[in-house]
Amino acid sequence: MKIALIGYGKMGKMIEQIALDRGHEIVSIIDINNQEDFDSEAFKSADVAIEFTAPQAAYGNYLKAFKHGVKVVSGSTGWMKEHGDEVRRMCSEEGQTLFWASNFSIGVAIFSAVNRYLAKIMNQFPQYDVELEETHHVHKLDHPSGTAITLAEEIVANLDRKEGWAEETTDPKLLRIDDIRRGEVPGIHTIRYDSEADLITISHDAHSRKGFALGAVLAAEFTKEHKGLLTISDMFKF
Repeated sequence: MKIALIGYGKMGKMIEQIALDRGHEIVSIIDINNQEDFDSEAFKSADVAIEFTAPQAAYGNYLKAFKHGVKVVSGSTGWMKEHGDEVRRMCSEEGQTLFWASNFSIGVAIFSAVNRYLAKIMNQFPQYDVELEETHHVHKLDHPSGTAITLAEEIVANLDRKEGWAEETTDPKLLRIDDIRRGEVPGIHTIRYDSEADLITISHDAHSRKGFALGAVLAAEFTKEHKGLLTISDMFKF
């Protein structure tokens, strides 16, 4: 498979190595200093572009790739609120393809399935309040993390006593999300159901970014054979 990389930071370099190890070809690498390469023949030849950049750059990168009919796999977060409707329209009406996930880790996909199932169970036990905490490295710009938002939305969808989520809220109808930035932490997400009697906790702690990078390459392999707006739930049927 021919892969283009959009963003060549730590994640981009790790994705490159895993893609090469799995027998794929990197045909184009685009970073902040060579944006003109979006119009190169090398980029246009890609089966899939894998995009990991900044929240403010992601949507523009999608448009540049879509212009040449290149499918995109993206782990950039923070753009959905402003541009989500337009991206959905382009994928449904214009034939574009975007595989987007707030987190590509296989472990997080499993954790997310456990989160949904646990929320359904806890819907029957209103004595438990729930909160969510996420911890990431100090370089992460957006907060709460895209993964935390996804997990929170899954809880809200399955827990009748929560109407939404918010950071540092005291409103009992809202799921509280606390975000912590320290050191070089790849990512920790913890969900707690607390009552007077006891505490139930589930947590996912990433050891490195390698799991995210492998998941992104697996997503690219999946995206090559599919189209439309795709996500982890399309690739893993939990």
